[in-house]
Amino acid sequence: MSKFFYGIEDLFVNYLFSPFDFFRFLESWWTSNTINWIFFVIGFVAMVYWMNQLKIFNDRGEEDKSISSHSYL
Repeated sequence: MSKFFYGIEDLFVNYLFSPFDFFRFLESWWTSNTINWIFFVIGFVAMVYWMNQLKIFNDRGEEDKSISSHSYL
């Protein structure tokens, strides 16, 4: 069973997180945190898009808001 967990460690450390090792050795704080800002902007744009889609469906009245729509209600 320990080989299974060592395999997971090897996958993450040597393959999936290897691009982040490049940012660890950069001297500039601004360069290192640019990727964080890129992820933040992508997440914010996705949230705005999702909220806009929810508003469109709500304005059309397509969602079933009846009390019996779910059995646990």
